Amino acid sequence: MNMKETISELQTRSVVVGKRQIFVAEKGTGHPVLMLHGGGPGASGLSNYSRNIDALADRFRVLVVDMPGYGKSSKGVNRDDPFGDLASTMLALLDVLGIKSAHIIGNSLGGACGLRMALEAPSRVSGLILMGPGGVNTTRSLPTPGLKLLLDYYNGDGPSLEKITHFIRDYLVYDGSQVSDAMIEERYRSSIDPEVVKQPPLRRPPSLGAAIRMDFTRDHRLKTCQVPTLVLWGTEDLVNRPSGGATLLKRMPNCDLYLFAKTGHWVQWERADQFNAISTSFLAVNTPKA
Repeated sequence: MNMKETISELQTRSVVVGKRQIFVAEKGTGHPVLMLHGGGPGASGLSNYSRNIDALADRFRVLVVDMPGYGKSSKGVNRDDPFGDLASTMLALLDVLGIKSAHIIGNSLGGACGLRMALEAPSRVSGLILMGPGGVNTTRSLPTPGLKLLLDYYNGDGPSLEKITHFIRDYLVYDGSQVSDAMIEERYRSSIDPEVVKQPPLRRPPSLGAAIRMDFTRDHRLKTCQVPTLVLWGTEDLVNRPSGGATLLKRMPNCDLYLFAKTGHWVQWERADQFNAISTSFLAVNTPKA
């Protein structure tokens, strides 16, 4: 697979949201689409969505952020309620940007953030796309091997190039040979930012109460959330179990589910052409009329 990894004509800036600085990259015009990246070591918005931004920007105003704790944004996330902290910050970002409602696309941790946004403020989310989202059945079964590696990355001997290579090539994607050494090096350098090492954004919940708050299947609002939702999941996801897709399909009243064969945790990157086509179609149908 030799797909385009560069994005043209991006506008970037840092936006003050409360006491935080949030890095935002923007391209295109139309109804806003807020893209939220995953929570793996060294993650960032642009690296997560390098194969999707140009395609979506043909139709929408695409906003790609570094969530708190990652990339060029302020570090530190509330460990007692990380999904809530991220969601409130992203909703506040929309306020600062003067956006009343937006489509949300979220991968893994970003999916958990997007889903929490839809539960907290459904009128602000016009359409929701979740790729292997976190927070589904997490207190009802043991963590997957991939999730254990992610949560323990900063433990023990601390971060290392060997650790992150093992996680990305063996657990993040179905075919690790498709991931370049350059991408892994970039992720590793981001993961060892001293501010990140001091306060890693994603670790094991510090208490049972925090763990329960991070399991959406224990949130009664899931059954009444009317936000149009599309769940995309790789059948070979080794980080968040694909069975989570069926759980969301059963519990959410306006939810569609699409499973990708021979695909891991990074659907938007591994199956970029299909992802771009399906996402554009779903969001176009659910874009509010002017």
